Amino acid sequence: MTLSIWRPSQVGAPRGKEISIHNFEELAALHAVARILAQPGELREQIEQALREMSDRLGMQRGMISLLDRETGEAWLDVAHGVNIQGMDVTYGPGEGITGKVAQTGRPMACANLGKEAHFLDRTGARRFLDRAELAFLCVPIIYDARIVGVLSADKVARQVEDLDRELAMLSSVAELLATAVHSRALEEENRRLRQIIGRSRTPSTDIIGHSGVMQNLFGMVAQVADSNATVLIHGETGTGKELVARAIHRNSSRLRGPLIQVNCAAIPDTLIESELFGHERGAFTGAVHQRRGRFEEAHGGTIFLDEVGELSASAQVKLLRVLQEKQFQPLGSTRVVKVDVRIIAATNRNLEQDIATGRFRADLFYRLNVFPLHLPLLRDRGSDILLLADNFILKYATEMGKQVTKISPAVSDVLLSYPWPGNVRELENCMERAVLLAGGDTIETAHLPPTLQARAKDGEHRERGQGKWGSARESQERALIMGALKETGGNQTRAAKILGTTKRVIQYRIRKLGIDTRQFRPKK
Repeated sequence: MTLSIWRPSQVGAPRGKEISIHNFEELAALHAVARILAQPGELREQIEQALREMSDRLGMQRGMISLLDRETGEAWLDVAHGVNIQGMDVTYGPGEGITGKVAQTGRPMACANLGKEAHFLDRTGARRFLDRAELAFLCVPIIYDARIVGVLSADKVARQVEDLDRELAMLSSVAELLATAVHSRALEEENRRLRQIIGRSRTPSTDIIGHSGVMQNLFGMVAQVADSNATVLIHGETGTGKELVARAIHRNSSRLRGPLIQVNCAAIPDTLIESELFGHERGAFTGAVHQRRGRFEEAHGGTIFLDEVGELSASAQVKLLRVLQEKQFQPLGSTRVVKVDVRIIAATNRNLEQDIATGRFRADLFYRLNVFPLHLPLLRDRGSDILLLADNFILKYATEMGKQVTKISPAVSDVLLSYPWPGNVRELENCMERAVLLAGGDTIETAHLPPTLQARAKDGEHRERGQGKWGSARESQERALIMGALKETGGNQTRAAKILGTTKRVIQYRIRKLGIDTRQFRPKK
């Protein structure tokens, strides 16, 4: 029995033309593919199942789907059946090989005898030990919204192919069913590739940990400014990691091979700051028994990091301004001029604009330093980064102390997320070091926290017992948000965490806390 079906036009084909007749087995295969795509689940898994169905029902030996890069026109192999592509990066340029030609032109292509087809590249190597003369190859575009989004290709045993046009029509029908899924998969992969690129450019240092939005923005700014000579002024409270950011900028700059000289302006007495920065001659002042190179001279060809630059004296500010303007200075007690090639990164926890208003800091120096300002977020504004940092510090100190501590209890997670952290990352690190030292097992409990955090944990317990309607409403809203994300992701907690802008660890804890049964969101088999 054969049945006619109406198929929308391909690129270049007249719309509404009846171009294929499918028998019962072919229609059953199309129905099976449509059923697979209608079920919730991961796109890649659905497409793989569809290719398996084509193999089982239509005798396809190998099937492959390549996605099209909208910008470059390049097609890259994404899903395959009967071909092991794990760890392979197979791509086809526009017009390159049969796949590249179909991607470029939008016209189906078929070859009755692969042994006679010079354009067939076999980039996967799946057919190198086979007799290609026994194989036929079919390749059709996948079209979504009148635009080519991918390519579907398959090969079959040549003696089983009676009519190439009929085979192409069948494969085109499958491509139409796959179009929406392949379009979504292409967008998914494009986003993943972009995130990888952004991730590489936005992770300036392995020392800096952070997945929160504010930290990702900071990483982007560091990536922008690092490979330049622009002067950077880092604004941030004590303990936010200003030194780590300065180090990351230097390591990602063209001055990497030069020195990074760090100066804590607040730790040097006012009477010695000029000597420290610019050096001195022998006899320049009482006790100057030797000539000494200053920190600026030591930093020649590299970077100097002036931490707490707001603590500089008025006279040191004048000299620093001259270095910024003229790239030269005179050591204390000397008439010689020292020329230096130094990139300046400064940092402060003071409000320098306010200091300018009171006359404590020079306005002209501020504007010279503040060419590229970076503002470091407070730890309490970094959300789930707190637990990431806590885990990192636990691993660090457990290794140093030779202990088996690996986990944080749910109660401790609650306290860490609710505490305001006035001392920022430095306070969190000290807290975790103490906790690892006190822990007897593999888990950090509230008893191992400093007294201020233990008191907060007890307050939290009291509030939880008497939270009343407000607490219930807050929990209901949180439960609704988490359940909505789980429903959207088919119960996948990692993807739900991404949607909600947090980590899988936090989501797992809140799921346990709120008593949510995740099994109800999993796809029914």
